[in-house]
Amino acid sequence: MLTILNKQKFANIVSIPAPTGRLRRVCGTLHASLKKHPAYMKPTEKQIEEIADNLDCGMRCFYNLKTGEIRTLLNFDSWIGADEESGEEESKEIDDNWDDYFEFEGFESHDSFRIMADFTESVDDTRLQDKLINALNRPKPFQNFRWQIDNSGKYRQLWFDFKKMRFVLWIKEQIDLKDIDFNE
Repeated sequence: MLTILNKQKFANIVSIPAPTGRLRRVCGTLHASLKKHPAYMKPTEKQIEEIADNLDCGMRCFYNLKTGEIRTLLNFDSWIGADEESGEEESKEIDDNWDDYFEFEGFESHDSFRIMADFTESVDDTRLQDKLINALNRPKPFQNFRWQIDNSGKYRQLWFDFKKMRFVLWIKEQIDLKDIDFNE
């Protein structure tokens, strides 16, 4: 529970439930900087697509709220064995100006699985749909799904388009959840 005391508007202390889990991470990173800066630059549609592409590639993606600049770093959780020194300068810039940045989060594995299942439900080719359902129900569902998609002809591009659309929606949802006063 959070306790809020505003002497001007409230005579008593009001308790509200604190955000938890993913919502807390998404909303909580900018709380202090919201008080300092009343309006920020909102990402454009093109920038949102760029953020989606970077997250899909396993990158960490940061958006500078003051300048509208996008910065990306390797996500060392996804890129095991990658050279950590390659992004030191970018990482230092972000760390030194943390209140100016918002980090967009990619999908967790259960979210990615749900996206694959949703795509499978949308496939109009019953033979491919059966193969995808089978792939998702076997061990190593991500690997099996990818193999089926890579060998599915026109559905391969449909999958990439579907997945990108879901990334874009997720990024827009994160923007909306932050409740930031953007310059429009």
